[in-house]
Amino acid sequence: MNDRIALKRLIEERLKDSRAVPDPTTAVPAGFSANDIEAIRAYFPAAPIAAAVLVPIVDHEAGLSVLLTQRASTLKNHAGQISFPGGRIEPTDLNPLEAALRETEEEIGVTREYITFAGYLEPQLVLSGYWVTPVVAFVQPGFALRLDHREVETAFEVPLLHILDSVNHRQRTRELGAVTVQVYDIPYENHNIWGATAGMLMSLYQLLRTE
Repeated sequence: MNDRIALKRLIEERLKDSRAVPDPTTAVPAGFSANDIEAIRAYFPAAPIAAAVLVPIVDHEAGLSVLLTQRASTLKNHAGQISFPGGRIEPTDLNPLEAALRETEEEIGVTREYITFAGYLEPQLVLSGYWVTPVVAFVQPGFALRLDHREVETAFEVPLLHILDSVNHRQRTRELGAVTVQVYDIPYENHNIWGATAGMLMSLYQLLRTE
């Protein structure tokens, strides 16, 4: 069995019993260590808005990669940041998966026939006022990106093995109100993945750790 197939099976195995959580009180602040969570919870919204993102793992023969976007510089929130495709869960969305699929097609043009659902990561709180359900899915190559440039400036892929290698996790301190906390960045080429996106990728890393 090659490394790509073994890693794909590990993802499927670790996520097979995952479920979407309907209660925002279970969400934890994205990207912060367990030791910091209680100290900073007061800085997060008391009534966050439900949202979902797709964590798209592209199933290339040469190896798995994660498809990420860079948000448009004109946006009100998170302008220019690295993110996953996604957004608010609308009343017409049956569940977080449906919201993530809809937003992915709207933002980057990848349609659901290329996407195979794998499972859910734990929901996470973000400072902009949302609680976000990360939806992990495999994406078959062959799709054509069609970016909505009102929301997305560019899209790029990062090898999943780069994300899963702890050598690439850069710890730094951040001031949040009166609290100093530890967060992680994941640099890749000329990009720096940080904030909630890095937090969700660190959650995936923790899920897949085998040692």
